[in-house]
Amino acid sequence: MTFSMTRLAGIVLCMALAGCNTPRGAGFQNEVLAASVDADGQEVAPDFAVFSVTRDTLPIIADWPATGARGYNWINRREQPASLIIAPGDTVSITVWDAEENSLITGPGQRVAQLQDMQVSSSGSVFLPFVGELRIAGMSADGARARVEERYLESVPSAQVQLAVRPGRANTANLVAGVASPGVYPLPDRDFTILGLLSQGGGVRAGMVNPQVRLMRGGEIYGTSVARLYAEPGLDTTLVGGDRVIVEEEARYFLSLGAAGSEALHRFPKDTVSALDALSIIGGVSDDRADPKGILILREYPASALSGQGRRPPQTRIVFTIDLTSADGLFSAGNFRIMPRDLVYATESPVTATRTIIGLLGASLGLAERVLAQ
Repeated sequence: MTFSMTRLAGIVLCMALAGCNTPRGAGFQNEVLAASVDADGQEVAPDFAVFSVTRDTLPIIADWPATGARGYNWINRREQPASLIIAPGDTVSITVWDAEENSLITGPGQRVAQLQDMQVSSSGSVFLPFVGELRIAGMSADGARARVEERYLESVPSAQVQLAVRPGRANTANLVAGVASPGVYPLPDRDFTILGLLSQGGGVRAGMVNPQVRLMRGGEIYGTSVARLYAEPGLDTTLVGGDRVIVEEEARYFLSLGAAGSEALHRFPKDTVSALDALSIIGGVSDDRADPKGILILREYPASALSGQGRRPPQTRIVFTIDLTSADGLFSAGNFRIMPRDLVYATESPVTATRTIIGLLGASLGLAERVLAQ
């Protein structure tokens, strides 16, 4: 029996379809972890190390240096007296009462002398009539009032003094950004905290992802998250004059690619993100494509992380593998910490590819039968 050219072409087409590679959106795990080949066709040792995330490896990995973002220290709260300390640049207003008829400090028929809006000089002093220069910087308002009254009593036996302070630059904090009402705010006392300042600024701006607080003081930058300030009262640090506070959106991120629920850049929604958190954030993995035994996390360490004391990664490039089909893999993924700029990569399932090939082969055989029947 001889075949027509049409039948022969149909059979060749079917065979070609059965032997072709199926289209994929991600690599197989063995492909991603395979050794590279040089120009001569020789295998070259991979320039990365592979670690399975398990109960046994977690303590080792946890000791490795953090990567991907600058770490900030923070200042714990220290309770201070609820009084303001007068500083150069503050403005004071002093009222002096004198009951004597022939007073040195009041005019005829007057009983009160008003000394308004006197700025504390750079030397920490104010000028008072019949007293002269008097240093009040470094005192509380009550202490300064008592000191002024003491000096006036030397020449005005019935003098009584009232003193009010309006903070200057040295007793203010600058709330720069990230709140409803940025601006320069006076510190009402020495025990005024950073959460109090955020409240005066109208609170953190809505819609920010895991907002971060940056405190600039004395040439240093300190940082923590707003969530930590809410959760740990001991971190609600007391402000000092000249502090600058910025609230900004979380800058740390990780990536997801492959047969994942989404391929995107994801901001850290909280301070610490585990591998399970990350998988939830990206919408899990594709049910009909992903290999649950082949979840890879790719991380690159700086060369400096390989030297020093303690446990260190063996290479700058590390691939962590996670098996979501075992209890140990799931528990370990919940305790594995994602670092900024990590790549969560869901590999393609070989089973899915095999099913696709079988489907193509079946379709090809059906086409061949129809061609032969012509």
